[in-house]
Amino acid sequence: METSLFVLGIVVFLALAFDFINGFHDTANAIATSVSTRALKPRVAIIMAAAMNFLGAITFTGVAKTIGGSVADPAALDNGIEVVIAALLAAIIWNLVTWWFGIPSSSSHALIGALTGAVLVGAGAGYVKWEGFISILKVLIFSPLIAFAIGYIIMTLLKWIFAKRSPHNVNKGFRTMQILTAAIQAFTHGTNDAQKAMGIITFALVTSGFQDHLEVPLWVKLSAATAMALGTSVGGYKIIKTMGTKIFKIEPINGFAADMAGASVIFTATMLHMPVSTTHAITSALLGVGSAKRVSEVKWSLAGRIVITWFITIPIAGLLAGVIFKILF
Repeated sequence: METSLFVLGIVVFLALAFDFINGFHDTANAIATSVSTRALKPRVAIIMAAAMNFLGAITFTGVAKTIGGSVADPAALDNGIEVVIAALLAAIIWNLVTWWFGIPSSSSHALIGALTGAVLVGAGAGYVKWEGFISILKVLIFSPLIAFAIGYIIMTLLKWIFAKRSPHNVNKGFRTMQILTAAIQAFTHGTNDAQKAMGIITFALVTSGFQDHLEVPLWVKLSAATAMALGTSVGGYKIIKTMGTKIFKIEPINGFAADMAGASVIFTATMLHMPVSTTHAITSALLGVGSAKRVSEVKWSLAGRIVITWFITIPIAGLLAGVIFKILF
């Protein structure tokens, strides 16, 4: 039992490390637009995002249950703890690599891909719940397209409504409103992303026999929420720069539109108990808003680089998890 507790402790540590890294890796998702338009100073924005991430993280658990049981049945795996360790190590490595290069990749894709790859290598294809995996994959694929469309529609409507108003006055008003939308964005980020670590820890608890259900214990909720909030407080300035300045020149009205589009997609996914990439949702919303503003202003070469990263994350994370499993176990 002591060995089991020790190994479980390693899993919890790695899951919280993933959540911490997810926090600073994805901080830009919530605050990049408000920082780039100077609606908020970077440090103030990060502190606010950390607080709202924590609040969002302790409010919902539906996504955690999906992560904990939709890719594989933890009770059916004899080596579930080893599978989880390999998956977490792979996801952490990929997150750090993409953070280092300032690429807004998806922590969700990394975790889902890594968990699937680890189960494939550690237990076999028969232990992967393909129906659940495909359901998650569909949401991960379609949510960016929906966010792009919503961002385009919101920005088009705002352009029409404020067409005859002074741009200076319009942006002054929306700069204030961005404080609210940044808070909403951070809250929705917490409702979805923090639950992924909760789901992984719950998966480990079930597979190791410490509990026989996928209900998330209170201590798991609080520890995952705290880890994400602390990670958010560190801030991911490289990705903030990419999101906030390199896709197109963002004005307050654009930031407001992108925040609302991204948050609506993320929160809808949370209500459906489905994990979604907050990075994909918000980046796609920005691209939709930029396209509505002026297609020629969007730096599509950078957008293409981001999209390529989206597509390669799941297979690379899966392969990396498989290799790590083979090496360690």
